[in-house]
Amino acid sequence: MGSPPADIALIGGTGFYRFLDDADEVDVETPYGSPSAKVSLASLDGVRVAFLPRHGADHRFLPSEVPYAANLWALRSLGARRVIAFNTVGSLQPEIRRGDFVFCDQFVDRTYGRQVSAYSGRDGAHVSLAEPYCPTLRPALYDAVAGLPYRFHPAGTVVVIEGPRFSTRAESLWFTQMGWGVVNMTQFPEVAIARELELCYANLSYVTDYDVAAKEIVGEEGEAVSHAMVVREFSLNSETIVEVVRTLVAAAPPTDDCSCRTALENARFAR
Repeated sequence: MGSPPADIALIGGTGFYRFLDDADEVDVETPYGSPSAKVSLASLDGVRVAFLPRHGADHRFLPSEVPYAANLWALRSLGARRVIAFNTVGSLQPEIRRGDFVFCDQFVDRTYGRQVSAYSGRDGAHVSLAEPYCPTLRPALYDAVAGLPYRFHPAGTVVVIEGPRFSTRAESLWFTQMGWGVVNMTQFPEVAIARELELCYANLSYVTDYDVAAKEIVGEEGEAVSHAMVVREFSLNSETIVEVVRTLVAAAPPTDDCSCRTALENARFAR
């Protein structure tokens, strides 16, 4: 007999490879191949949760190699229609400090060469991404953490770079001057494919660094961003992050009537 369906899905980013205790691990095959890892299924405070590490349990997938469509399809096939995706990010603005959390509401795509859609050919879909993150889920999640003793930003624009390299100082300064809030390598195409699959998708970004332009952003010299730094900063605050994630899972509202659920209406060529 199979496991009960998931109520909500979590996607873990760099450093966030395991979350659920006593979970059933499920292999899922999709039309797009295998997802990054087995999906963990367990109950968390009465909520049935599916958890998937974006880069794989051993961080085997670089940002451009992540099977985004397979991951999201797998979570959807297990019953989840709401997705909370976690990312580590670098700050680009002085008001966004290391250790802060950001609920991103916009992205700027600076990637290239990735598989950016779950559909192709006559099945292609032109979904609207004017508001790329779920308009129902995102504000509700921000409200849910209001009582926690951490710094949260209700909105912010993430610029998504190709990676795996980090930005040059010139690039980072340009991103800051453009007014973009944080920088990351994996929020696109994940957010776009989630909309194509009519999933309600919200992002929680955790600030681990100041990219490479710390002096320009916070007025002081800082350690240049590295993968080791990102993992270290995440590990130092892992208990805080788990507390926040548990709060979000418990508070996520139903989204049955959300516009994300009908994203494919009028998005395809009429046959």
